[in-house]
Formats: sequence, structure tokens, C-alpha cells
Amino acid sequence: MWRAGFGPAVEQLGDLSKYNPKQFYLALKKASTKKPEYIDVADDYLKGLMQGIQEIGRQQKKEIPADEKKKRQQMSREGVRNLNMYWMHEMVNSAAQLREKMAFFWHGHFACRNLNVFYQQGLLDTIRTNALGNFGTMLKEISKSAAMLNFLNNQQNRKDHPNENFAREVMELFTLGRGNYTEQDVKEAARAFTGWSSNVKGEYVFRRFQHDFGNKTVLGKSGNFDGGDVLDILLDKMETARYITRKLYKFFVNEKVDESKVEWLANRFHKSDYEIAPLMEDIFTSDWFYDEKNIGANIKSPVELLVGIQRMLPMKLENEEALMLLQRVLGQLLFYPPNVAGWPGGKAWIDSSSLMMRMRIPKLINDIDEMNVNAKDDDDIMMGMKAVEKKANNKTASKQVAGANAGMRRQIINADVDWEQYVKKYESVIREKLGEEISKTLLQVKSRVSIDLIKQYTDQTGRQNFIRTATLQIMSTPEYQLC
Repeated sequence: MWRAGFGPAVEQLGDLSKYNPKQFYLALKKASTKKPEYIDVADDYLKGLMQGIQEIGRQQKKEIPADEKKKRQQMSREGVRNLNMYWMHEMVNSAAQLREKMAFFWHGHFACRNLNVFYQQGLLDTIRTNALGNFGTMLKEISKSAAMLNFLNNQQNRKDHPNENFAREVMELFTLGRGNYTEQDVKEAARAFTGWSSNVKGEYVFRRFQHDFGNKTVLGKSGNFDGGDVLDILLDKMETARYITRKLYKFFVNEKVDESKVEWLANRFHKSDYEIAPLMEDIFTSDWFYDEKNIGANIKSPVELLVGIQRMLPMKLENEEALMLLQRVLGQLLFYPPNVAGWPGGKAWIDSSSLMMRMRIPKLINDIDEMNVNAKDDDDIMMGMKAVEKKANNKTASKQVAGANAGMRRQIINADVDWEQYVKKYESVIREKLGEEISKTLLQVKSRVSIDLIKQYTDQTGRQNFIRTATLQIMSTPEYQLC
């Protein structure tokens, strides 16, 4: 449930002992077969601004008014934040847990930082729609997405003046992996992607007069290739199947890779023409997936941690913006990857400060407690305020930035947790065994913190109070960070 989704929801706790792992996986797969609905968070005002810009483009005016451009950028940043919160809500509440978890993986694999909310909505829809489908289809659709083409500068890739950025990242990060191509392969592939562009609405456009129709040689094959041909050549290589499979293994199974397992999986993945669902079934229904060495071997990413807590403890948040701050403080803000390689994951999630913050979260959610924490400044996330400060370099601008920072740092989560269903799970457990049962429910590995010690910090005034406080204490242990 934690690996193929974001942890069990409270209403599923009673079923955990009734079914075997394969039955759970098949149920998760069935719940994820329906095509996801398109997530559209852009409001009418922003859509109106975009239509105005399109009209300017049709009139062939060179300049968009500065105030209109600034307003559009600010509104689009806010739109990306709304998209973040909406998708996180889907992760918490959707029955299609497997699809959303796979989409979360591909969101990191096809890392893209683009502040155009329309572009990001389109990219997210492509990822969620193809998350359990065909990798080749997804790769081709993403390679034609406005978000990725603009993020990797392919709009600057023209005949006689090729920009190699897009072609390089497609090879290094999306398919083959480093070391499986040459610099000449990159140069030739870049020529094949010339003319791949998009319009203001985010639709793919092939600009034929910017395309190099000459002969190219990529990975030993020659021809008058376009970008689609190059992607087919990359998919044909066994190295691509190995690279993707190894990355999936590290994410879903164990950071310490068993190369023999990866080779077996990769061969089947390649022979299936890159069908994702059978590959994941091979992983989740295998006996070795449940080997002791793989249990509790992964560190929950910040998003997995935050979503999993909300699934176990259903809650209404008075201030959902606080979740954005928590993502930022913990180092994983959806739609804001640190670079094109995405988030490194694994032990990179844990350092002395982030671990302490992670263990505070359950109590922050339960209490009306103010988060007074510092997060790394990022002008995209700070709504352009850093740019204002740098440009103005005066006291007024500095106060504006300080105010924006303070607003993000000092936020109260104030969650109204619905404890009823969770507490009911333990109604048949005798008081002396409650601590142990709660620990078994929440943890994948045995805690090094003794139940006796946890009891010292719980409310013993009643059964319900004990369950609530013991749950929060166990969620605040290092072992809860593992899945």
C-alpha cells in the first residue's frame, strides 16, 4: 500500500489482514484503469489574459504591455501553486492510488520547471493519463509538450543553429542514461529535433522552415531523421529499458539495486514494447519484493510523508497553504524540481534539520501550532519578490520581501482531524496491547523507541485520548519515515 500508493487509508485498515499482496495489487490496478479527469485550476481571469496575449500574437504586435505581462506571470505562478494543492488532494483522496503513485514517479523522471500553468496542466495530464500505459507513447507525447520543449530550450533549436539541450536530456535523463551515447550522437539528434516548437496555447507546432531535413547518424543508424525517428531509435536500445527499470527499482523496491533482478525485469519490459503495467505487476507480485531486505528500506519522500499522514488521519485543513511551506522546507515542492534531473531521493531526503522537522509534522497537524521555519529562498516560489528586491535595492522592496517570507514561514496548519474511524479500528484491542497494535499499523519496521517510553508522553486520561496521542508519538519516530 505504501509502495504502490501513498499508504493505506483509514477505511482500509480492517482489510489489511483479509487479502494477500497480489489481491491488493490487482485491486489497486483495477481502481486505476479509468482515464483521469483533466485538472484545470486556471481561473477565468487568467484565461482571459491568455486570450489577450493570443490576440496580440495574431495582430503581430511585438510587445506585450509590461503590466499585462507582469500580471500574467503572477497569476500563472499562483495557478501552479493551486495545481500543486489540487494534485496533492487527489493523491490523498483518489481510489486510483497506483496511477497517482506512478504519476508521481514520472513527475520526477520527466522533471520540468515551467511557470506557465497551462503548460504544466497539459504535462501533468499527459503523465497521469500514461502513467500505467506505454512508456514510448508517454515519452513521445512529453517530448512534444509545450512545458518540456520550452523548459529545455527547444524553441531555440533551429536549422544551422541547433540547440543541443533538449536532445541531450532526452538521452541522458529520459532514456539511455549517461555513458550510452556520444557527443556526436547528441549533435545529430539535436538536428533531428529542429523545428519542434509550440504556440501560445501550448499546442505542439512543427516549424518546417526551421527543421534540418539533411541526413543524420544517431547511435549507428543513418537517415533523414526527425525527432520521432530518434525517439524510436532510443526506445529500440536495450540500454533504455535497463535505465528506466533500474530507476523504477530504486524508487519502488530498494535504493540498493539487485542487478540480476533489474536485468530480468528490463528484458521483459523491452519485449513488451515498454508496457508499464505488466512491469509493475512483475515487481509488486514477485516473492522477492517482500524479502526482508526490502521491507522498510525506502525513506518516504516529503510528498509521500505528507500525503500518507492525511490518508491515515482524515482531516480538514484550515490553511492548505501551509502544506506548500512544508513541501518547500522538506525539499520537495511539486512542479518545482531542483533541476532537470529531478529530486535525488533516498538519503538525500534526510539531514539533521529536515529529520527534526519531519518528526514535528504530526504534532503540527494536530495542534494549533505556528511553524516558524526558514526555507531556501527561490524567486519562482516567492512570486517574483526576490527580483523586485534585486532590481529596486531599497528599503521598501526589502520590506516587501521580508513580508512575503514571513507570511510563508509563520503559518498555522490548524487541522481538524476526524479520529472516529481510526479509533474504531482498535475497539477490540485490550488496553495493554494498544501501543503495540498502533505501532504495527503505522510502522513497516520495529521501532527502536520502546512502547513504554512512548506511553510516558501520551495522554492516559481515557482510551480515545491514549490512541490519539500514542498515534502522534509513533508517527513522530524516525521509523515512521521508512516504508
